[in-house]
Amino acid sequence: MNTDIQGRAAHLAGIREKAEAEMRRIGIDVAFIDRLVDTFYGRIQTHPRLGPVFDGRLAGRWPDHMEKMKRFWSSVAFKNGAYGGKPVQAHLGVEGIAPDLFPEWLALFSETLADITPSDEAKAWFMATAERIAKSLTLSLFYNPAVDDPARKAI
Repeated sequence: MNTDIQGRAAHLAGIREKAEAEMRRIGIDVAFIDRLVDTFYGRIQTHPRLGPVFDGRLAGRWPDHMEKMKRFWSSVAFKNGAYGGKPVQAHLGVEGIAPDLFPEWLALFSETLADITPSDEAKAWFMATAERIAKSLTLSLFYNPAVDDPARKAI
């Protein structure tokens, strides 16, 4: 069993090393993750539709949220396990959250990336990742198979 644990640890270390090398290649480091989160959520706070939804949930807790998002994006980019939360559960019951806010969130994220990302490859990687996250959250929070499944709809 000890060999299995060592093999798994080596496998995870390999995944982490590969991710870190890929991020370095496209110009991403920890300082960029910090800048991305600080810039993006600074813009979120002043956004006319997104700001009130986020602030309704995070009022008085913005610094904690910013640190959590830095761990989240670090974990996603570097595969380092820095984030151990549950994003879907964190978004359940957020007052004012709606499916039509996710395209606005993505647009603001894209604008932020366009302003600060060190390379086109980095922008594409982060944008594709954000799109997958938005789709996953939208499906998890709002999809109802009884209502939304095309195969179940009457023709």
